[in-house]
Amino acid sequence: MAARKLPPSKDEVAALPPFEGVPLARIHVPHTPQQIDAAWAELGRHRYVGFDTESKPTFTAGEVSGGPDVVQFATATEAWVFQLRVGACLDVVRQVLESPDVVKVGFGLQSDHTQLKARLGVHVRPVLDLDIVFSRRGYPRTIGVRGALAVAAGKSFSKSKRVTTSNWSVAELNDRQLLYAANDAFAALKVLEALALPEDELAGWIARRP
Repeated sequence: MAARKLPPSKDEVAALPPFEGVPLARIHVPHTPQQIDAAWAELGRHRYVGFDTESKPTFTAGEVSGGPDVVQFATATEAWVFQLRVGACLDVVRQVLESPDVVKVGFGLQSDHTQLKARLGVHVRPVLDLDIVFSRRGYPRTIGVRGALAVAAGKSFSKSKRVTTSNWSVAELNDRQLLYAANDAFAALKVLEALALPEDELAGWIARRP
């Protein structure tokens, strides 16, 4: 077991160079059959894709979330934000999530798996949960994307609480929501790239069963 380590403090993270995320021009929001087919054609050819979800927040005690409302994937250069309210997106989202050839990379993926199983009836596999990778290296079990990006890449990743708690079930996501969602997935993939783990070690971190 690795010695316990602390991630950089908020002040230390703030002093780091900013993370350059995927720009709005490279974020796709598929709606038409052609856009959805193009999304799968690109995502399906990658071994690793960044992955995350967003849900409309609940503010009342006992209120149950109906999310996730958004599922996002990213490659090294682009990102796709799928709104699950768009029925035409459901099949391709399931296809990516269940593809045995595409490893979904992210943080805290167990909660995403539970919600997606309830919402879409899918088992999200294979996955690479970077929280577990960092935990085995001595960091807190929930280091998250901001801490991991600071440790692995020396970059500061800013996340707006206002956007986090915005309404993700709206018919049209605004630019700030699109950038937030896309870069959550994009940053996870960039952390994986920064770790530069050999393929044989990566294989040991990939979970293939629910």
